[in-house]
Amino acid sequence: MKLTVKPLKQKDAGRGLAAIDRAAMDELDLENGDYVVLSSDQGRAVARVWPGYPEDEGEGIVRIDGRLRQEAEVGIDDNVAVEPADIKPATAVTVALPQNLRVRGDITPMVRDRLSGRPVTTGQTIPISFGFGGMSTVSGQQIPVKIADTDPDGTVVVSNDTEIQVSEQPAEEIAAGAPAGEAGDSTPNVAYEDIGGLDRELEQVREMIELPMRHPELFQQLGIEPPKGVLLHGPPGTGKTLIAKAVANEIDAHFQTISGPEIMSKYYGESEEKLREVFDEAEENAPAIVFIDEIDSIAPKRGETQGDVERRVVAQLLSLMDGLEERGDVTVIAATNRVDAIDPALRRGGRFDREIEIGVPDKDGRKEILQVHTRGMPLAEEIDIDAFAESTHGFVGADIESLAKEAAMNALRRVRPDIDLEADEIDAELLESIQVTEDDFKAALKGIEPSALREVFVEVPDVTWDQVGGLEDTKERLRETIQWPLDYPEVFESMDLQSAKGVLLYGPPGTGKTLLAKAVANEANSNFISVKGPELLNKYVGESEKGVREVFEKARANAPTVVFFDEIDSIAGERGSNMGDSGVGERVVSQLLTELDGIEELEDVVVVATTNRPDLIDSALLRPGRLDRHVHVPVPDEDARRAILDVHTRNKPLADDVDLDYLASETANFVGADIEALVREATMNATREFINSVDPEEAIESVGNVRITAEHFDEALTDITPSVDEDVREQYEELEEKFEKAATPEEEERTTPGAFQ
Repeated sequence: MKLTVKPLKQKDAGRGLAAIDRAAMDELDLENGDYVVLSSDQGRAVARVWPGYPEDEGEGIVRIDGRLRQEAEVGIDDNVAVEPADIKPATAVTVALPQNLRVRGDITPMVRDRLSGRPVTTGQTIPISFGFGGMSTVSGQQIPVKIADTDPDGTVVVSNDTEIQVSEQPAEEIAAGAPAGEAGDSTPNVAYEDIGGLDRELEQVREMIELPMRHPELFQQLGIEPPKGVLLHGPPGTGKTLIAKAVANEIDAHFQTISGPEIMSKYYGESEEKLREVFDEAEENAPAIVFIDEIDSIAPKRGETQGDVERRVVAQLLSLMDGLEERGDVTVIAATNRVDAIDPALRRGGRFDREIEIGVPDKDGRKEILQVHTRGMPLAEEIDIDAFAESTHGFVGADIESLAKEAAMNALRRVRPDIDLEADEIDAELLESIQVTEDDFKAALKGIEPSALREVFVEVPDVTWDQVGGLEDTKERLRETIQWPLDYPEVFESMDLQSAKGVLLYGPPGTGKTLLAKAVANEANSNFISVKGPELLNKYVGESEKGVREVFEKARANAPTVVFFDEIDSIAGERGSNMGDSGVGERVVSQLLTELDGIEELEDVVVVATTNRPDLIDSALLRPGRLDRHVHVPVPDEDARRAILDVHTRNKPLADDVDLDYLASETANFVGADIEALVREATMNATREFINSVDPEEAIESVGNVRITAEHFDEALTDITPSVDEDVREQYEELEEKFEKAATPEEEERTTPGAFQ
C-alpha cells in the first residue's frame, strides 16, 4: 500500500515507530506493535506500527521520524510503499559502543532495555539514551550504538530474551557493513521532530524552499520564478538557526553557512570576494541553500553605517541575490533578531521574498519544546510537562533547553557524592539509578528567567493575598481586573468583554499600594516588569520616550505581563504645566498614552500604577481605555487594622495579655506601614529588655522564653504616631468621589491640580 509520509509528533520521535491510521492498518491486517517495511526507489526501513493520530484518520498517512525518513530515503509528502514484515526475534545481538563511553560494570541490561522491541540490522547505528550525555561528546543526550552483528542475519527484533554482547572493537573502527539505505551513519543532526512549537512557521519555510527544489515543474507550469530568499526574524533563542539546519538536512541540499563577521576583511575588495566565492560554490553544488546568520552585522542600512566596507558588502549581496546573472537553484535563508537594522533594498520581492517571524512560543509550543528536550531523559513518573509549560511564560526554546539541562544537572548533583570522580569509568548500576524528579525541575525554574526579559527582569514577588491584611474590596477589584482575564480567557471571549488595560492604585502613603501590586503579580502567575518612574527620565532628547517604548515592547513579547509603574505622578504630570524640564515630561506622557491605547493592541499586558498624588496625573491618562480602573487604597478601618495586626504578629512570640482587638481600636488613622512599625517597635522593646537582663552566654539558651507583652505594645504606642490625619483622609475620600463622578458622562469633572496644600 502506498502512503504519504508526514513528520512524527515530537514526543514519539527516536523510537523507531511508524504511526499509521486505523483504516490503513485494517487493510494491511496489522496490529499495534507489528512490524512493517517502508520502501522507496532508493532505500528501505523497518519500523514498528503505532496507531495513527486522530487527525490523520482516513487520510492515508504514515508518520515517521527523521531517522527512518533517511533510511528509506524519502522526504515529507513523498509516497512510500508499506507492507507487513515478518521479522524474527534475535537470539543474540553484538553492539559496539563509542570509544569515549567509559562505563564500568555490566551495561548490557541497559542496552537491551533501550533496544527492546526495536528492529535492528547489522551496520545500523541507533542513538540510545543512557540518561545523560555527559559521558559522550555527541551533542544532545543520546549515544550512538552500532549494531556489529545479529543472529540470525538480516533484520531482527530485540526481545527480553535476546543475548546482548558488547564488541571489544569500538564503534568507530567497525566498517559499515550494511547495504546502502540501511546504514544509519549519516543521520540528520536536526530533523523536523527536533523543533517544537513552530509548526506554522516551519510549514511556510518548507513551502518556500522544499517545493521549488523538489518540484520545479509546478512553478514552470504557473509561469513564475520560485521564491529565492527567506528572512527569519524574531527574538534570540526562538529557533531561527535550527529551522535553517532542519530544512537543509531534510531536503538533502548542499548547505553553506555564512557567519556575518567572518567574511569581513581589512583588505579592499576581499570581503566582497569571500561572498562571491560562497555563492559560486553554492551554484556549482545546486540545489543549495546559503544560510546567512546574523545578517544585520554584514548588511546594515547603508545610510546609517560609517564604514565603507559595509556599504560595499551590502551592494555585493544585492547584486548576488538579484543581479544580471541567473543564480540557478540557490535559495538564501537569513536570520536576524534586529530586522529593522537591515538595508531596506534587501527586503523587497526578488531578494528576500518572504519574511517569517519566529516568535515567542505559546503554552502548546512550550510543551512541544519541553518534550523535545526531555525525550532522552529518565523522567520520574510524577513530572507533569503541562504544568511546566503553563508556568514558563515568555520562555523561548533556548530558555527551555537551559531549564531541562539545569534539571538534569540537579539530578546529577544528587548522585554526585556516590560517583568516584577519580576512576576512569562510571558504575553501570549507578547510571541506571539516576532519575530526574519534579523537584529538580522546580529548583531549575527558580534559577532561569526568560532571556527576552533579562535586562528588565524582576523576580516575581513572593507576596500572596494572605500577607495583605484587610483591603478586601480592593483585592476583589484587582482580582477581577488582572487575574480573571488571564485565568478565564474563554469566558471573556464568549462574553465579548475586553479586559481592562490598566489600574491606578491611589491613596495615602503606607496603605499598601506597592504590596498589592506585588501580590497581584504573584497570584496572576505572570511575568513582572517593575518601572520606577524617575529612572526612565534621561537628559538626551528622545531617550526617555525610547525607554517607555522598550518596556512595552518587552512586555508584549513576553505576555502575559504585569507592568508596574511605582510613583507614576513623577513621569506622568499634567501637560501644559511647564515644570521646567524642557518638555521631556510631556513627551513621556504622550508616549505612555500611545502605548496604552495606540494602534498596536496590548494583548495580555496589564499596567498597574501607584501614586499618592492622583491629582497631579495628566487627565488623558486616566480616561477609560488607559488607566481605566481607579482603585482607592484607603486608610484601614478597625477591622482592617485587626487583620493587618494578624499578618505582622503571625510568627511573633506574643504573651497571653496582648489583646489585638484593643490595639486595633487604639490605632485610629494608622496605615499599614505604621502598624508594621508599631509591631517592630514592640518586638524591639522586648528584645532590648531581654538582652539587657541576661549574660551573652545564656542569651542563646533562654531566647525561647521571651514574650512580647501588652506593656511593650503600650510603650511602642507612645513612640509611633499615625502618618495620616483626618484632613488627609477626607481629601482622599473627596478625590474618590470626584473620580467616580468623572467616570459618569453627564458630570465631567476633574480634580484640580494642587488639591493638597
